[in-house]
Amino acid sequence: MNFPENVKYTKEHEWIRLEGDVAYVGITDYAQEQLGDIVFVDIQAEGETLAADEVFGTIEVVKTISDLFLPVGGEILEQNEALADQPELVNKDPYGEGWLIKMKPDADADFDSLLDAAAYKALIND
Repeated sequence: MNFPENVKYTKEHEWIRLEGDVAYVGITDYAQEQLGDIVFVDIQAEGETLAADEVFGTIEVVKTISDLFLPVGGEILEQNEALADQPELVNKDPYGEGWLIKMKPDADADFDSLLDAAAYKALIND
């Protein structure tokens, strides 16, 4: 299982990676493994500004649909269009080509409240 050091994690199994003033958000390797084969990703919040922990979309596997929660508040700029035809990218490369959204975090976004790789690893190994 992969735990990149360059991202922050949530207890709901999302990750966020800041690149300048834009952040990429996706689900963790652990989450995609637990969910199984992803068949559909639905992001309805593009263009909206949401608070931390608000639902920004859903991810569908064969037997269930799971909500996706925003790690920090901000504006949803773009969804990963490649997932419309290839939702399995989330399974194959959750921290790379399988990213879900790009967002502009709020100026006061609290990245320090998120988990680092070691804390996230400890959380899922409990």
